[in-house]
Amino acid sequence: MNEMELKYGCNPNQKPSRVYMEDGSDLPITVLNGKPGYINLLDALNGWQLVKELKEATGLPAATSFKHVSPAGAAVGLPMDEVLRKIYWVDDLGDLSPLASAYARARGADRMSSFGDFISLSDVCDVDTAKLIKREVSDGVIAPGYEPEALEILKQKKNGKYNVIQIDPSYVPAPIEHKQVFGVTFEQGRNNLKIDKDLLSNVVTENKEIPDSAKIDLMISLITLKYTQSNSVCYVKGGQAIGIGAGQQSRVHCTRLAGQKADNWFLRQAPQVLNLPFIDKIKRADRDNAIDVYIGDEYMDVLADGEWQKVFTEKPPVFTKEEKRAWLDKMQDVALGSDAFFPFGDNIERAHKSGVKYIAQPGGSVRDDNVIDVCNKYRMAMAFTGIRLFHH
Repeated sequence: MNEMELKYGCNPNQKPSRVYMEDGSDLPITVLNGKPGYINLLDALNGWQLVKELKEATGLPAATSFKHVSPAGAAVGLPMDEVLRKIYWVDDLGDLSPLASAYARARGADRMSSFGDFISLSDVCDVDTAKLIKREVSDGVIAPGYEPEALEILKQKKNGKYNVIQIDPSYVPAPIEHKQVFGVTFEQGRNNLKIDKDLLSNVVTENKEIPDSAKIDLMISLITLKYTQSNSVCYVKGGQAIGIGAGQQSRVHCTRLAGQKADNWFLRQAPQVLNLPFIDKIKRADRDNAIDVYIGDEYMDVLADGEWQKVFTEKPPVFTKEEKRAWLDKMQDVALGSDAFFPFGDNIERAHKSGVKYIAQPGGSVRDDNVIDVCNKYRMAMAFTGIRLFHH
């Protein structure tokens, strides 16, 4: 099939809409169920590139959760400890396959942003992953294949309308890509940069030690940034993105946004949050929203009389600012990637508050010395990659 008609473009008034291959070849995707839209396919194709490269770089199954053409989460299929299984709400599913673990991590990093996501999987979707996807609010999934039972499980979502797309894993796009804006055609070479450990060899700080586990995390951050709307910054720990700041005009705003998301990820692991007394049969989205409010500055929105009764069996104590800071001080060995250079040391100061120890960024700012000095102050190890990763 050379082309596929879509319901509409980015918005319902943007018609007609289709995807097609200009060279007359077949589309590399097959829709197995549902009818994906314009934004669905943008998310699917960007997400597929991300997980394909994560798998190539790490050798591990990979998954990403995309929303509005940027990842809300990305991860590789490493095992989860009991705490992670609980905060990702998969502790009732038993042992998960590596691919399912990757998606649980990708979805669980920022559950608020992942609500209604489009999923990309590096490997054939297995039953474990399909069962996990079935229970979440999602628009669709793209993968190189599906086990027969997994496909049947996915077809049951959304009253049979869930989008299931299969992509040809051997497909290689043309080296030159085109895009139209306001009737003007833009042309550029595809960003075929291979991200590997060699990019991390130029360590410019006094601390030169970047262990292999941190190098994997830094590669995950850089590959994630390669498919995130710029400006962008990505915090990674233990094989998964824990905070992604996308599309901000200011670099420090990216660092703050991503850092806040990373902080929320870690705060959800605090005993005060793990032991929140939720009422029975609370909806997953309501539970996630209540947690997000409880650990934030507007906590009284969920603790006020008449409000807490809607989600809790008893009123939880306030999670104080001092208690939160004490807990966050335990977060360590976080990796941080940036798609362009840090122009000021204030980015590093903010990163330090979220436990960052390893950094990868292009370098090339007139204030590189200042940025390096702040890293040295905190004994961070920072590599200059020499490569910018803007994506629009």
